[in-house]
Amino acid sequence: MKILVTGGAGFIGSAVIRHILSNTVDTVVNLDKLTYAGNLDSLINVADSERYCFERVDICDRIGLDSVLQRHQPDAIMHLAAESHVDRSIDGPAAFIETNIIGTYTLLEAARGYWQGLNKERKESFRFHHVSTDEVYGDLEGPEDFFYETTSYAPSSPYSASKASSDHLVRAWHRTYGFPVLITNCSNNYGPYHFPEKLIPLMILNALEGKPLPVYGKGDQVRDWLYVEDHARALYTVISHGEVGETYNIGGHNERRNIDVVRTLCALLDELSPTDQNPSAQHLGSYSELITHVPDRPGHDLRYAIDATKIQQALGWTPAETFGSGIRKTVEWYLCNLAWCQRVQDGSYQRERLGALGQGAATS
Repeated sequence: MKILVTGGAGFIGSAVIRHILSNTVDTVVNLDKLTYAGNLDSLINVADSERYCFERVDICDRIGLDSVLQRHQPDAIMHLAAESHVDRSIDGPAAFIETNIIGTYTLLEAARGYWQGLNKERKESFRFHHVSTDEVYGDLEGPEDFFYETTSYAPSSPYSASKASSDHLVRAWHRTYGFPVLITNCSNNYGPYHFPEKLIPLMILNALEGKPLPVYGKGDQVRDWLYVEDHARALYTVISHGEVGETYNIGGHNERRNIDVVRTLCALLDELSPTDQNPSAQHLGSYSELITHVPDRPGHDLRYAIDATKIQQALGWTPAETFGSGIRKTVEWYLCNLAWCQRVQDGSYQRERLGALGQGAATS
């Protein structure tokens, strides 16, 4: 296949591209606007592949999308481009409405027009895979409750509301136009190349710098944690073997309270980068001394938990990593790749890449 991946310079998108180029014979076209969260450094190990091409295009740009689709003639689209940070959506929801709703609509229309022009065989095999989040389901009440593919939507933040809207658009395009779509809703991802504003990388890097580790409220919020490489493998399984019109929930089977995640990170750092060997933390007996409780954010959901039975039974996917194995790999990766983190933190990852690309649309 030739697969067009939107948002391929992001955290999950780059993991998908690395997986495809490392484990299949497929070709990838990476379409990304390169906002602050788009980092081509995350693809540096595969960027020289003859099966990879990058297109700097905004999913709200219909003319740009039409051009890319006609020039590259993809067999499938994996739509991961999105604004995804809840705190940012609370402070500035407009970008989330623009990208996640208007952008998804624009991409759907461009893809539908392209699909309608394909010959019968290619039209029947074409797929549009929309990648979404478990946050569209809202909050779970009891400790025994789970999100199922049939769970009603009840989003709590501007981010999750915008993603819920995009999910509804994708389903409507399938129902109304017969457009061949697939939808996946995933739990919280973690792993290598995660943007430092997110919980796990933020805690790792703050700890190493001897900075406070801010935890919302008591840290009782429960999330199901999914290792990003497991997610990438699941997404490729869905685009390759999923049934058109179906939704698949993807979870890591790893529920943890936020405070316990932070304590686990501190314990791993105590082991792998002891405070007495870190000039920024020599005054500490343990990194856990940096944990600081801060006021909870508005509308904070207490618990998310995915039931991933459907994808396991229908497509044979299960996560390879436990939380214990995945979080250790994650901490080890960050300790070995502090230069990548530094380039993100000081902004040089964007300045250098955008300078090299100029204002042009494509590189290969």
